[in-house]
Amino acid sequence: MIEKREFYINGQWVAPATPRDHDVIDPSTEEVCAIISLGDQADTDAAVAAAKAAFPAWAATPPASRRAYVEKILEQYEARKEEMAQAISLEMGAPIDMSRDSQAPCLPWHLENFLTAFDQIEWIRPLGPHAPNDRISMEPIGVVGLITPWNWPMNQVTLKVIPALLAGCPCVLKPSEEAPLSSLLFAEFCHDAGLPAGVFNLVNGDGVGVGSQLSSHPDVEMISFTGSTRAGRAISKAAAETMKRVTLELGGKGANLVFADADAKAVKRGALHCFNNSGQSCNAPTRMLVERSYYDEAVEIAREVAEATKVGPASESGRHIGPVVNKRQWDQIQGYIQKGIDEGARLVAGGLGLPEGMNKGYYVRPTVFADVTPGMTIEKEEIFGPVLSIIPFDTEEQAVQIANDTIYGLTNYVQSSDGARRNRLARQLRSGMVEMNGQSRGAGSPFGGVKASGRAREGGVWGIEEFLEAKAISGWDPSAE
Repeated sequence: MIEKREFYINGQWVAPATPRDHDVIDPSTEEVCAIISLGDQADTDAAVAAAKAAFPAWAATPPASRRAYVEKILEQYEARKEEMAQAISLEMGAPIDMSRDSQAPCLPWHLENFLTAFDQIEWIRPLGPHAPNDRISMEPIGVVGLITPWNWPMNQVTLKVIPALLAGCPCVLKPSEEAPLSSLLFAEFCHDAGLPAGVFNLVNGDGVGVGSQLSSHPDVEMISFTGSTRAGRAISKAAAETMKRVTLELGGKGANLVFADADAKAVKRGALHCFNNSGQSCNAPTRMLVERSYYDEAVEIAREVAEATKVGPASESGRHIGPVVNKRQWDQIQGYIQKGIDEGARLVAGGLGLPEGMNKGYYVRPTVFADVTPGMTIEKEEIFGPVLSIIPFDTEEQAVQIANDTIYGLTNYVQSSDGARRNRLARQLRSGMVEMNGQSRGAGSPFGGVKASGRAREGGVWGIEEFLEAKAISGWDPSAE
């Protein structure tokens, strides 16, 4: 049994002001794998006070020195990356091979990309040739509260903590109480990298407690949150009282537009992407819109992919998918599958209940619904599980209309060999990101959405500048630079 009750505040591991144990459940076995403590107002206040006290010196630290600290965090990861992979696999159920190959390596991938972007930032930049004595100074916003989810824990921690540190902002991290072990290990990386006291702080807690306390704290200048749209709305309301900057990376209901001229692997690629991480990705292509002439064939391919997708424990090696994170999530997904059946969608693979041969663990059968129509619950709401909805379309215009008819706008996908069509659709689809023909976005590309998916832009230069304020200065003396 792992016991990690302490928080990391002001450069030290400290006991909670009032002990409140919380069980961390291994979703593969439904058994308690760790015990942490949930913080409360006194813990939040102590962490914010430490960050506030650290702000003047950290903001004044030369950019090259901040960069050097971040490089040392990367060194700590490289020395302990197997520990990180094991922690993620245990806490949220990612199969160990996926945790080693995809989940844990989010840390070096994003960190190295941030270092590249950091070197491009002009901290004092000219306004323009029309105003030779004007400058724009990019300055850290102040103490930031960072609230991260359980589904890609190191992805989101790295996308928030690293740019905050590089920007000169001390931070208080509240990781998900469902998956805190990887973040506690990350705190060890920060400590062993020698970060000055108060620059990075971690307080475990739930959304109602520490999350709300950070969102409303008068000494927190900014909240960066990744999670559900419902929680994002609550955070925005709480933060409004103290005029915080709020950046939100929320849910999604990605549409994957598959045209008859798509490459042969387009449907398989889309279905596998939907099922990846047991469907627990906000950018998953969960709505597959297929051109009518290719529809029947696409449904058959998706069925074959679902039936070939193995489900198993996170501790086992292999290309299977693991459990979903907890019982509440499992119940919610089962409810959506039942809704799909009740509302008349055609179940072609998967369905209700545990996969064959399993009697415990939060495992979901990879599920495919065909003949889904716009307006069905499974077409409109984010399921956050391995459930694919397939919808036919007749024209390009109809496909765009269906794709855009959602409250969300995170990532959409296009599969077509027609370059002009791809370019046209990339402009017409209302989302923060569009990925086409299986090509991933490049290093340093911003991650974020529009509408109810939030409007954060995480990664690259955009991700660092979210933590900066632009100060306009006139009367600058260029001869004194």
